[in-house]
Amino acid sequence: MERLLLCLMLVVAMAVRAQICPKRCVCQILSPNLATLCAKKGLLFVPPNIDRHTVELRLADNFVTSVKRKDFANMTRLVDLTLSRNTISFISSHAFTDLENLRALHLNSNRLTRIGNDTFSGMSKLHHLILNNNQLLVIHQGAFNDLLALEELDLSYNNLDSIPWEAIQRMTSLHTLSLDHNMLDYIPEGTFSLLQKLNRLDVTSNKLQKLPPDPLFQRAQVLATSGILSSTTFALSFGGNPLHCNCELLWLRRLSREDDLETCASPPLLAGRYFWSVPEEEFLCEPPLITRYSHDIRVLEGQHVALRCKARGDPDPAIHWISPDGKLVSNTSRTLVYTNGTLDILISTVKDTGSFTCISSNPAGEAHQTVELLIIKLPHISNNTNSIQEPDPGSSDISTSARAGAAGSNATADGKPGGDKRVVIAEATSSTALIKFNFQRNIPGIRMFQIQYNGSQDDSLVYR
Repeated sequence: MERLLLCLMLVVAMAVRAQICPKRCVCQILSPNLATLCAKKGLLFVPPNIDRHTVELRLADNFVTSVKRKDFANMTRLVDLTLSRNTISFISSHAFTDLENLRALHLNSNRLTRIGNDTFSGMSKLHHLILNNNQLLVIHQGAFNDLLALEELDLSYNNLDSIPWEAIQRMTSLHTLSLDHNMLDYIPEGTFSLLQKLNRLDVTSNKLQKLPPDPLFQRAQVLATSGILSSTTFALSFGGNPLHCNCELLWLRRLSREDDLETCASPPLLAGRYFWSVPEEEFLCEPPLITRYSHDIRVLEGQHVALRCKARGDPDPAIHWISPDGKLVSNTSRTLVYTNGTLDILISTVKDTGSFTCISSNPAGEAHQTVELLIIKLPHISNNTNSIQEPDPGSSDISTSARAGAAGSNATADGKPGGDKRVVIAEATSSTALIKFNFQRNIPGIRMFQIQYNGSQDDSLVYR
């Protein structure tokens, strides 16, 4: 009797399971796990009646166009999700948030063009993320922030010109990173320094002119040389890039590895030659040479000044400016330094008078050029310089005038009672002031008024 009851319960359980299995799909009960197999079924969307206890879900080779928030809601037991080779072009925010135990997500060979900050939020246990063969143009900076356990990331065969490098630096469990066949032209120095487990890096067929030196590559070289690791333990592929073979790539040339098909695209003398066949002494850099610069400049106090400095070299040199007091000029409310070598002084002061030094530098050396700047101090015309004496127009000190205006009295700007105020602050806020000059007639010899105040950021004297 007990045996009959047990068989009956098993039949009922299997019937219930068969009842909730999506149409055209196959549900396999591999105790205690459930696999839902829906590959190559001509599906246009994710079936709504998938068992929420599914551990493995295969939806590859269908015609699914989008992934919605409800498609995988409450599927907390799902470990492996395959959505490969569909036509997915849109994924809703937080579409995978409930998949807290997901280990592998395959989204390759779809039509995705962007990955948002919330696309993979909450997936802290994900180990494998496969996104190759899409049409990705943009991956937002926060898109990979939760993927700290990732071991494999495949972004190959897309149209990416940049990826969230800071997030990559934090993926300390990463062992395979595939970035090949994209549009990358820059990798920040130190990106791979903390990735102790990385053993395969593929940046083939991008737009990289150079690879930054990284402790990861030297470490792999040392371990291989000492016999701790084989030479094939760490695989670096960088062929198909327009490599600029100068001294910046000498570190890479010194790595011992099997000959490959990497070639130099520049400089002209090395173009087309196999990277590994070029002798080390031919990986040269050209020291900077300053070709154009501003000659001695004289301007009136308060005027805009542009100091220019251009240089050439291989690689392109960086340009910095040193002020007359020996300090490095940086961007402030009064000065702007551009990457093309131009220094803009928006409002010049007498203290800017002196020698400004342009420093051009690259790995091959430095070049210097001095530019003399003379700021001509504006004359301060007083009343006794004219034959016709006029009453003192009053102090131009803003704080004194503001207090006088706020009191609503008839005191003059110097605080004495009586007379009309010649300089009045009509409106004053924390950052603005409306100044009125009350003169009955023109004062001979006075052509302009100058307002002087201290800048709040760098405490420099500013003139208007």
